[in-house]
Amino acid sequence: MSEYRALYRKYRPTDFDDVCGQGAITDILKYQVASGKISHAYLFCGSRGTGKTSCAKILAKAVNCEDPKDGNPCNCCAACRSIDQGFATDVIEMDAASNNGVGNVRDMKDEIAFTPAELKYRVYIIDEVHMMSASAFNALLKTLEEPPAYVVFILATTEFHKLPTTIVSRCQRYDFRRMTADVIVERLKKISRLENIDLTDGGAAMLARVAEGGMRDAVSLLELCAGSRRTVDEDLVFATVGRGSRTAAYTVMEALLSGSLTEVYSYLSEVIAKGIDISVFWGELIDAYRDLLVVKGSRLSRTYLDLTDTEYERLAALAKDIPNSKLIYHTSVLEATLADLQRARESKRSIAEIALAKLCDARLASTPEALVLRIEELEREVSRLKLGAPAVSAVAAPLAAEEVSDSTQSAPPKASPAAPIAPAQATQDRPYKNWSRVIAKIETLGPSIYTPLTKAVAQVLADGSYLIKVDAFFVRIISDIPENVAIIKGSIAEVEGTDASAVRVSIVKKDQGDTPTLADELEDAIGGAD
Repeated sequence: MSEYRALYRKYRPTDFDDVCGQGAITDILKYQVASGKISHAYLFCGSRGTGKTSCAKILAKAVNCEDPKDGNPCNCCAACRSIDQGFATDVIEMDAASNNGVGNVRDMKDEIAFTPAELKYRVYIIDEVHMMSASAFNALLKTLEEPPAYVVFILATTEFHKLPTTIVSRCQRYDFRRMTADVIVERLKKISRLENIDLTDGGAAMLARVAEGGMRDAVSLLELCAGSRRTVDEDLVFATVGRGSRTAAYTVMEALLSGSLTEVYSYLSEVIAKGIDISVFWGELIDAYRDLLVVKGSRLSRTYLDLTDTEYERLAALAKDIPNSKLIYHTSVLEATLADLQRARESKRSIAEIALAKLCDARLASTPEALVLRIEELEREVSRLKLGAPAVSAVAAPLAAEEVSDSTQSAPPKASPAAPIAPAQATQDRPYKNWSRVIAKIETLGPSIYTPLTKAVAQVLADGSYLIKVDAFFVRIISDIPENVAIIKGSIAEVEGTDASAVRVSIVKKDQGDTPTLADELEDAIGGAD
């Protein structure tokens, strides 16, 4: 995509104040220029597209500017104009990827012996300096340590760890950080207004995500999408770049977590039909699982992840029901398969489909992660059976389950509707003080009903039965599924030390005045401690 750089060249920063996302670095450089305390050698480190070369050219202008403004170049004098137009013979920009030999460094040392022809300083900007050979570094070392007063070196690299320590110790080092999505989106919107490009908020966010913190890549991709003369939205960015939209990845992930292999293969066929490379899509799927892992494990995931509200809500809903062992197993299979996809040429689809089958059925894999998942699911099912819940074969193969036709599957029996409570009984009830202990057990055995039950009001009636008041939306969801009712009854029986068959539970709609009081919560806490 190097040919799509016209917009970036047109809107490249012209002074330090115009550099986005690197305020701390530019403030230091402005101070050095304004005070005249210029170093003889600078080292700019950072990932691609973060402004290293742009800052180097601005610094070259600033040190040679005839009338600097608070450390910024004026962009009006003859020196600034000649550097902007590329005519200044005293500002030399070298690409170390193609000029990395010791001969190139010796030629540069011969030039350094002469004073600048027009400007105050001769500035050498060496890009991708880590590509230089060991002999070239040795030849540069002495010159870099004691250059003439009229020479300034600016070295830029994306791989700082490849530089010799002797070179790093003789430079002022500045680390350029990846730009946040908000900074990139703001810049893209400004450029789109000036260029009359119809850019939506979703399209700008998608471009910022694909750019991965690089302003240059974001602007180049904007120009690439704008070439279609259409509104630059999420769909256009995804169709043009081939990645960035995680809608398909989230859909496949939901099908994988539910164990529906038929749906998974259907979605994969759609991805292939759109011409998307399976390796690229697999990377999007891994990113989706990474987001799910962060949402499940961190309270600050909303601010940490670069997600839309819709994407975050989908992940939050999935994170409630998936156990950690299943999440770890899926990520381990995805990572191992990605390496196989990158090595394969003709059999990528087969490799992907085999891996998806393993994700839907842990019995097809023999890795430690798969064994841990199967053991945990067996333990959970044994615990449910002890509480009287109907058997749900958590480790049964989804492949076998899908072969059974709908006509042969008998509908699960519905729980009998909760018996209405007479007014005389309702006046004799009392709060159930051990409800917090019951909730703690339900969190492990029935995570899908745990959240609504944490906001429920539990009472013990005069006849010894239990009345649970939940929000109106969850009454039928909980009471109509025998498994949920059995989990509640079994948890109460285990806390109270009685048989589950002797526990009677009624689930009704919570009234407006049923909000637990501070006294009730204190009583629950004391009871739970007992």
